[in-house]
Amino acid sequence: MSNILITGARIFDGSGADAFAGDLLVEGNSIKTVSNRPGSLPTEGCTVIDGSGMFLMPGMTEGHTHLSFENVCATEDLMKPTPETQAFTAARGAKALIDAGFTSAYGASEAKLQLAIAVREEVNAGRLPGPRIRAGGLEISVTGAMGDEAKDHDPRIGPSTIIDGVEEMRKAVRLHCRAGVDNIKLDVSGDPFYPSTPGHTTPMTYDEVKTAADTAHDYGRKINAHTRSIEGSKYCVRAGVDGLFHCEYSDEELLDLMEEAKDRIFVVPTVGLFHQILKGEASAHGLTPEVGGYMNIPDLMENSIKTHTELRKRGVRHLIGGDYGFGWSKQGEQARDLQFFMQYYGYSAADALVCATRNGGLAMHSQGDLGMLAEGQLADMVLVNGDPLADISVLTEHDRLVLIMKAGAIHKNSMNMARQGASAATNQLETVA
Repeated sequence: MSNILITGARIFDGSGADAFAGDLLVEGNSIKTVSNRPGSLPTEGCTVIDGSGMFLMPGMTEGHTHLSFENVCATEDLMKPTPETQAFTAARGAKALIDAGFTSAYGASEAKLQLAIAVREEVNAGRLPGPRIRAGGLEISVTGAMGDEAKDHDPRIGPSTIIDGVEEMRKAVRLHCRAGVDNIKLDVSGDPFYPSTPGHTTPMTYDEVKTAADTAHDYGRKINAHTRSIEGSKYCVRAGVDGLFHCEYSDEELLDLMEEAKDRIFVVPTVGLFHQILKGEASAHGLTPEVGGYMNIPDLMENSIKTHTELRKRGVRHLIGGDYGFGWSKQGEQARDLQFFMQYYGYSAADALVCATRNGGLAMHSQGDLGMLAEGQLADMVLVNGDPLADISVLTEHDRLVLIMKAGAIHKNSMNMARQGASAATNQLETVA
């Protein structure tokens, strides 16, 4: 692999500092040098990419990944397909993410236990295109709560592991670790899609959560939780859970706990689902705004705005992404969350990008070698034909992502096409003038 030198780009390094014009040298799988003096780095022995007029940023992290979710509209869509079919689904999900500039995927859960594990291994071996993956397994829930699809007369197995009590929890986590799961996920609270346990309820006990967190950490794995309720989120913070998904409801005590733990935890609001329901984007699939009203979505959205705006002010680290892969929210559309973070939580464009890059890198690799454009960092980056700081929506336009690199390997390079497009636009303007 030859050295790669990107010259003359406007560089956003992921720290939140102002972007600057400069050059960046990649050596092997990592960043060798970042210079704020364009033209200062030697080109000998390098493949040179002219980034003039382009925006260079770290690769993004999807913070709540369901690789095996594709056009899902009901739990049945996760239960009925065979594992063989869903392996291809998860592979397509991985490709969609890296095509969209997401060079990392922080796993939540999958339709079958080993889907993300299998795709992770194929991606790592270079046989499938995809981001670096922290693989999720099945959700772990309790009887009668989210994920429990069985009834006495219909004892079905859903896309979850159902436990009751600390010993069953301990064994479930151990089995996930044995399978090779990187990220364990618990269903601590209820959910609006499960009327018998709505979002403000907390079916899982603190002792079950604590046992799961301790066991996962004993195996060197991370643990995450679906938690919407106040009590459930308090359980998670106190028990040592690493990633908290959703977290709409809060009180002052919870906000204080999360602020105290802000250097340890990551929070993923997953606001896109609410936006899509309330704005009618899911109506063709039966989730009209009126149905959303019956599900209490407006109240969840109101509390999400209140809670996550406050968490932003307190410096709690947010990740973008989550709950994509439904019929109304396709894999690869996760960059929309950057707009939602600005619209609903008051983030600036630069700080929203930090959530997608630096924060995501720290969630993936706690050693801090991912998510920024700096010397010694892994060379994950995206070169954009446009300025996300002026218009964050350019990151949702995949043809604007002209170069995508993961660990120094180029996944996509459409630079010549981008230059031709820029020249055509210039000629058109000159003709009009």
